[in-house]
Amino acid sequence: MTQSLDYIAGAARKWLSLTDKPLILGLCGAQGSGKSTLAAGLQRRMQAEGRMTAVLSLDDLYLDGAERERLARDVHPLLRTRGVPGTHDVARGIAILDTVKAGQPVALPRFDKGKDEPADEELLLPGRVELLIFEGWCVGARPQPDQALANPVNALERDEDAAQLWRRHVNRQLSGPYADLFARIDRLVLLAAPDFSVVHAWRSQQEEALRAEQGDRASHAMDVVQIDRFIQHYERLTRHILDDMPGYADHSLFLDKDRGLRMAQ
Repeated sequence: MTQSLDYIAGAARKWLSLTDKPLILGLCGAQGSGKSTLAAGLQRRMQAEGRMTAVLSLDDLYLDGAERERLARDVHPLLRTRGVPGTHDVARGIAILDTVKAGQPVALPRFDKGKDEPADEELLLPGRVELLIFEGWCVGARPQPDQALANPVNALERDEDAAQLWRRHVNRQLSGPYADLFARIDRLVLLAAPDFSVVHAWRSQQEEALRAEQGDRASHAMDVVQIDRFIQHYERLTRHILDDMPGYADHSLFLDKDRGLRMAQ
């Protein structure tokens, strides 16, 4: 992870030197790829160099449970589970990025994954942000071609989305509101997993770390069966990102199964 951080920090310094306006840096990576850790490390480095830096996670834009229940009822039951495009407050995200770009103070939301609801408290940034790191598993993603949606990629899609309503709704979200959100990103970096098969192991490591950290309070940590079902919600778009995003990201960092940097471009 140190090599990846060194690489991104060097790129960020270059990009910041080319503008006197706030910079929105998108950081995309599959679940467990280390993007949150990397974002926090980059924030510390930039802050130490005197640059006001903040991190906004796409996860902190999740809709509340009531809104996701409405989507589950009106659109498709799979939208009850947070994660895919369509389950975020995109309008809030756009407003935050626009406020940062305007050089104005901004409040960043937080999402409580234990309660599966937005947290009551927000992080108020007191002054002008020079660098906002916008990180998330599908940040910067583009929609798939319609013909790519026909065949299911896993059992979840085969058994619970046979009519393709869920995945086509997700794809429309990427074509519409999410495209508007991601258009506000100035630079985009991809943390590329070696393939989707490592995501289960990476997510399992996250859940184990949660149990070790919180003990009896980690009641929302998932077991192996729950992880397997959960990551199937992310599989289609994760595979698409790994195929598509290296062609347009400003930098792609290709990782090995231990999250070490194999190659950067």
